[in-house]
Amino acid sequence: MIGHGSDVHRFDVDAPCRLACLEWPDSPGLAGHSDGDVAAHSVCDALLSASGLGDLGSNFGTSRPEWANATGAELLRETLRRLEQTEWRIVNVSIQIIGKRPKIAPRRHEAESAMSGILHAPVRLSATTTDGLGFTGRGEGVAATSTALLYGIRPPTGTTDSR
Repeated sequence: MIGHGSDVHRFDVDAPCRLACLEWPDSPGLAGHSDGDVAAHSVCDALLSASGLGDLGSNFGTSRPEWANATGAELLRETLRRLEQTEWRIVNVSIQIIGKRPKIAPRRHEAESAMSGILHAPVRLSATTTDGLGFTGRGEGVAATSTALLYGIRPPTGTTDSR
């Protein structure tokens, strides 16, 4: 099963920058109910979507005060915990960060390692800009999209395994 997720947050100079489960001390933070980690949030969205568990908002949204100020790593761990209670397991995850800053390339492998370690599955990360177009091109915030591939550990209810 394949799931897709996306997330967007504006910059907040008064917040620490957390992106792809890393601290980025030389960049402004991202505003949000939690830490604004668009990479982690988009991965959660993709995993929740593929597993049929809803989306980021229905699981961790602003109506859920217990998740206020949660880190992206905490949200990934909780998403994995919920996923492990289903018939689905993670094959891999791909993330694309869209924005002018922070510069992802120097820490890409570190971010992949951090997120792979949390999810116990391969995570690959890429980044792009929008050539000056839109809010990311104007440097107002960061966006991310993710795709997650899951496999079933047993046939879903109501189906027959033909093996």
